[in-house]
Amino acid sequence: MSDDMREFLVQTFSFLPAELVVLLISAMPILELRGGIIVAHQLGLSYVEALLYGIVGNVLPIIPILVLFRPVSSWMLRFGGYQRFYHWLYDRTMKKSDNVEKFGALGLVLFTAVPLPTTGAYSACLAAILFFIPLQSAFLAIFAGVVIVGFGVTSVMYTIF
Repeated sequence: MSDDMREFLVQTFSFLPAELVVLLISAMPILELRGGIIVAHQLGLSYVEALLYGIVGNVLPIIPILVLFRPVSSWMLRFGGYQRFYHWLYDRTMKKSDNVEKFGALGLVLFTAVPLPTTGAYSACLAAILFFIPLQSAFLAIFAGVVIVGFGVTSVMYTIF
């Protein structure tokens, strides 16, 4: 996350308690837990607080996405703009999800746990939906991946910086 973006987010949410800022940033697509933990460190939260609020924030959207994406998306495909977005999202997710296709729920853990751009809980949810992984298996696998990446990112942030 760039310094400008981090500063913008911190200033935008400055009226909120630091814990809630980390939770909200961790729940945002793209930024997810990685962004939340960086901001937690900048706001002076402890290792445990950063890890806890980062994980909770990143896990909050998982079940709504897994449950609602398919029906909402089916309805939205009637609109041309959404069709283009859906096909872009589908292609991007499929390119990154070889392990999910090969290993199912275990692949979701790996997909979520690798701290690279576009591999996180949101993308893992889409991969789970596209590969018809059952809700409970998908949730547990993505949750495990979030916990793994949470420990990794938090450990790096709090030992190096």
